[in-house]
Amino acid sequence: MLFIGVTGWGDHDSLYIDSYENRNKLRTYSEYFPIVEVDSSFYAMQPARNYIKWAMETPKDFSFVVKAYQGMTGHMKGEIPFSTFDEMFDVYKQSILPLIEANKLKTILFQYPPWFDCKKKNVDFLRYTKEKMEGLPCAIEFRNQTWFYPEMRDKTLQFLEQEKWVHTICDEPQAGIGSVPLVLEVTNSNMALIRFHGRNVHGWLDKGENWRAVRCLYRYNNKELGEWVERLEQLKKKTKDIYVLFNNNSGGDAADNAKQLMKMMNITYGEPKPEQLNFFE
Repeated sequence: MLFIGVTGWGDHDSLYIDSYENRNKLRTYSEYFPIVEVDSSFYAMQPARNYIKWAMETPKDFSFVVKAYQGMTGHMKGEIPFSTFDEMFDVYKQSILPLIEANKLKTILFQYPPWFDCKKKNVDFLRYTKEKMEGLPCAIEFRNQTWFYPEMRDKTLQFLEQEKWVHTICDEPQAGIGSVPLVLEVTNSNMALIRFHGRNVHGWLDKGENWRAVRCLYRYNNKELGEWVERLEQLKKKTKDIYVLFNNNSGGDAADNAKQLMKMMNITYGEPKPEQLNFFE
């Protein structure tokens, strides 16, 4: 099956029209999409009470992709705020227990930084990470091209399959070493994860203080999304479920593009709101 959503639920203004919807964003969001990415977990360890609240606010069949904490992926500069790496992983696993118990955790997304290149030290760290996650579903997203250099591409994918990582397929700007090519390969027979970051090369490379405003500033057009219809149909043959997340929201385009792709794929989710019904059709 194919499930489409976006990253986060707080900044998609096109979904929240009235004051009730603005006060209950996750509830409203779950009327449109069956999956969401939690990115706040990357910046700080979220208390279990947050996951309990989110699980309660969403339908039974709703799912979460939760980003791994930045200390677990090597983004954090300086010392991690834990005594050991083992403790950090243990605290994280404890925090997400409510989603696991509610059967709403789809996968944990480990997004690695641009300086995390393909070398033995980092391969060993990936093995350590999988060991610490103790069988929990884990997806991996690289931001360094060396993992997919021609001489390493097949070896990387084989390693991910052996270690039971879900390879995250990325539609993103082709902006040199700090980006990855489109690799339409599945490494897990149960699920595939696809993230759309836009194709704004200039924004992707921006290192200024306002980088958030431009990094994923992009709106996919019909032709670009249409190219994904056949790709998704082919990927369906290789894995049980596919989860698509739009992250191109610097300009508020993610939700609209997600709904656009759902329409192209003839996917409906949830119930239409009363004002959307046309009783004379």
